[in-house]
Amino acid sequence: MNLHQIRFVRETVRQNFSLTQAAKVLFTSQPGVSKAIIELEEELGFQVFARHGKRIKGLTNPGRLVYEACERIMAELENVKRIGEEFASRDSGKLTVAVTHTQARYVLPRAVVAFRRKFPKVRLVLLQGTPEQLVQWVRKDQADLAVATEALADESDLVSFPCFDWGHVVVAPKGYQSLKPFVGTGARKLALSDLAQLPLITYETHFAGRRKIDQAFERAGLQAEVVLEAIDADVIKTYVELGLGVGIVAEMAFDPAKDTGLNSLEVDHLFGRNTSRVAVRQGVFMRSVMYEFIESFAPLLTRKLVDKVLSGGQAYDL
Repeated sequence: MNLHQIRFVRETVRQNFSLTQAAKVLFTSQPGVSKAIIELEEELGFQVFARHGKRIKGLTNPGRLVYEACERIMAELENVKRIGEEFASRDSGKLTVAVTHTQARYVLPRAVVAFRRKFPKVRLVLLQGTPEQLVQWVRKDQADLAVATEALADESDLVSFPCFDWGHVVVAPKGYQSLKPFVGTGARKLALSDLAQLPLITYETHFAGRRKIDQAFERAGLQAEVVLEAIDADVIKTYVELGLGVGIVAEMAFDPAKDTGLNSLEVDHLFGRNTSRVAVRQGVFMRSVMYEFIESFAPLLTRKLVDKVLSGGQAYDL
């Protein structure tokens, strides 16, 4: 048994049981992957993979245990690499942070600047994607940590920490007739039924608290008329300014000094608050730069608190 066989088993499962795709990811040949897996099965005395003819269809029952062990072994190998980076080049190397667009554009810039000043030799990589992609990147050690609002708290093999909470705002061009009753002194509070009568522009379904927006309309028995979806608040605001509809964006995405052509209305009473979180893989070796980056944008998350949660101590909330 060797590490190549363990890596081949893990990657075959990750690539939906495609030996061809696994070989491509591992920069080797498909026959080589197949041969190594068969040799491993012969050594173990049972089949790891269930087959239909020459095609792999899934894992056998004992194969599932083998795959789980392979994941643990490869995770520990990644930890060995991180330990090497920690003690051989603490103030250099690479840190990869997986983020959604909202976090990268509106939350992290100051933290990134502060981190770069403190660690100028560390190469910082921001991987932008959907919350589901972020989970996979951290799970597969393609990212050291992830920052997002959605998905991170739902994964049992990740440890996530709440960082801060935020709400949505409704944005519309100044003078927008339909929102005049809700702007200024003596204005009445905006209701979901008011929004349901307007064309809406907001986030795509996997981003920036969109789930809470949809759930609020569903609970009220109302149908929202969403005419445009985007992952980028700047795109949403652009089309709002063009008169296509009323926007719903994260509050940190609205800047009165820059968005001078728009008015905003706070709508916590309609959609509640959202919590952004940072997550790492369960059992990961935490390098010093990981602690430093986390604390740079969430000062509450000191090394002591992070270690307490990672070691199984009592969780906390905002």
